[in-house]
Amino acid sequence: MSTIRIAVIGGGAAGMTAASEAAFWGADVTLYEKNPKLGKKLAITGKGRCNITNDCTPDDFIKSVPTNPRFLFGAINGFPPEETKNMFEYLGVPVKTERGSRVFPVSDNAHDVVSALERRCRDAGVTIRHEAVTELVTSEDDGSIRVTGVKTNTGTYAFDRVIVCTGGLSYPGTGSTGDGYRFARKLGLEVTPLHPSLVPILCRDACCAEMMGLSLKNTRLTVTLEGSTKPVYEDFGEMLFTHFGVSGPMILSASAHLDRTKIDHYVLHLDLKPALDEKALDARILRDFSAAINKNFSNVIGSLVPAKMIPVITRMSGISPDEKCNSITKEKRKALISALKNFELHTKGFRPIDEAIITSGGVSVKELSPKTMESKKIRGLYFAGEVIDVDAYTGGFNLQIAFSTAMAAAHAAAEA
Repeated sequence: MSTIRIAVIGGGAAGMTAASEAAFWGADVTLYEKNPKLGKKLAITGKGRCNITNDCTPDDFIKSVPTNPRFLFGAINGFPPEETKNMFEYLGVPVKTERGSRVFPVSDNAHDVVSALERRCRDAGVTIRHEAVTELVTSEDDGSIRVTGVKTNTGTYAFDRVIVCTGGLSYPGTGSTGDGYRFARKLGLEVTPLHPSLVPILCRDACCAEMMGLSLKNTRLTVTLEGSTKPVYEDFGEMLFTHFGVSGPMILSASAHLDRTKIDHYVLHLDLKPALDEKALDARILRDFSAAINKNFSNVIGSLVPAKMIPVITRMSGISPDEKCNSITKEKRKALISALKNFELHTKGFRPIDEAIITSGGVSVKELSPKTMESKKIRGLYFAGEVIDVDAYTGGFNLQIAFSTAMAAAHAAAEA
């Protein structure tokens, strides 16, 4: 029996994983990457630290996937987060688990992750070609269509199977320019609408630019639609003010829940003191004021909020910055408490898709087998990673999707 020839397109997390795994299973694998180096996007994930997975059970993992979670059930159970941790430990990249069950390399260096996956490819005997695939070649046989090779600028090459791991549209400078979507559409596969996910949010409030660079921790976020008190999304964690609005882990996760058609009608409610209810917070404020009865309000509020936020909270509370603490009334304290417990921001849009961590949308899951990631219409054609219409929250979940779907595709493609 002849060796199965497999082309893997895209040298990112999914591509390197699929290529090396298929080669370990005995296939003759060629990995195509149009960048001069592998893992260009992977090298900058997690601010260069690379949050490789989330240390949770498969069931909990699925709960963190808002888009087509049921499709991933088999892949995640087949290669769960625990196996990802084991794989990198075996590859010489010890890992650690941090807050939110986020898993990072102990070195905090994403390049170690890239090097380990590249080394895995070379150890498996993968042929690596740094050139762009421009087209997939197919043929029709007995009424069915199957993939038979790939075209590049240097020629046409025959393969028995092709695994497309080209990523999405986010970070186009790393090579994620939508090639996989183009391949799929040309072959008649459905590609769902593409839009940014895990992306910073634009706000109408001028105070965001005023507080640019300020990072908040231990903050509670509740998102509602204007005129409604029903929460659309709730979270607790970190966020960042920017010149255009807000960003940071909590905001990026929230973006995955917001309807694009209503993005200019959401209200972000920030509880800056979530550990204290209004009564306890009032008692805290009274203690601070009592200890500084002859000082100006603006000099005392610094014990409650960061310096960049003082002018904003002062305006929101309606208390003059020069007012002495001993003259601040109960009603004014109530206004201050409201500003601290319900700091409101008003959305007006998302940042562009090229600033998103991931692309939402992609090759429709209806087109693929959830067990093998193979196209139902084109035999021998597989998809893995961000190119598929599945995405999850921030915290290592999306890289785990890349690893799990790549493993499923590799095993299926390499089978004789």
